[in-house]
Amino acid sequence: MGSMEGYNTSSTDFIFMGLFNRQDTSGLLFAIISLIFFTALMANGVMIFLIRTDSCLHTPMYFLLSHLSLIDMMYISTIVPKMLVHYLLGQRTISFVGCTAQHFLYLTPVGAEFFLLGLMAYDRYVAICNPLRYPVLMSRRVCWMIIIGSWSGGSLDGFLLTPITMSFPFCNSREINHFFCEAPAVLKLACADTAVYETVMYVCCVLMLLIPFSLVIASYAQILTTVYHMSSVEGRKKAFATCSSHMTVVTLFYGAAMYTYMLPHSYHRPEQDKVFSVFYTILTPMLNPLIYSLRNKDVTRAMKRALARCKGVQRVSGMPFDT
Repeated sequence: MGSMEGYNTSSTDFIFMGLFNRQDTSGLLFAIISLIFFTALMANGVMIFLIRTDSCLHTPMYFLLSHLSLIDMMYISTIVPKMLVHYLLGQRTISFVGCTAQHFLYLTPVGAEFFLLGLMAYDRYVAICNPLRYPVLMSRRVCWMIIIGSWSGGSLDGFLLTPITMSFPFCNSREINHFFCEAPAVLKLACADTAVYETVMYVCCVLMLLIPFSLVIASYAQILTTVYHMSSVEGRKKAFATCSSHMTVVTLFYGAAMYTYMLPHSYHRPEQDKVFSVFYTILTPMLNPLIYSLRNKDVTRAMKRALARCKGVQRVSGMPFDT
């Protein structure tokens, strides 16, 4: 029976080695990931609600941020709930169809985010370095083109790579040394030569990772140059602090993804792969709303207005009606 013992599996099921394979730390790790997951859902949900309901946040930047929050909620929900349920039920299996669906449903929004973050950096570049042309360069039509383009790029990646990844014949051992159906981990089980596929994946990663990340670096370099020449010392400090926090999150996201998909297999170790995947699939969805939005004064004011409206409704609903 080997490692299959104790599991109700079919011949096509995969078994996750997972993150919770050490008894001494599994409970703590489960609690931390649960907290991160629910914080990410709450923070991104609040962001979407505030941006949709508060007219002061109806700007191109917040329009793009609302879609970033939606993307983050989608792909963290594709990975984490199943992982947590597996831990609670003591199961680690996933069917072939489930693995295929998970691979597609995570790869598509993550791909969309790769493009969206690059284009959001362009939005900030235009706002700071070319403010007079901002209404023209970031019109509503341009914003929708950015969203549609990002989702199109992510969908193309999902529709292209998922069928190829799951079409390989898999060996007798179907243990995925990972916590979800990520392509590099699944490919290690393939019995066929994957060299051509890995070349295609590398080309896709150049288009989806290096080009958007280069756009981010170029945009923020121009922003920092403009900020450096600002006359206000306080303004410079605030802008540098904001840019540095943005760049930290973006570098974490792109850097972890580049490690996963672009580093040669000889440099990969399963435990390291899991850590890097946690960075860009679990941590980033929590950090994005905290760094990009909830620290922002506009968002803070919008939250106060929303709370004031809620209190006002409660007072009205609690007032007795005259008879």
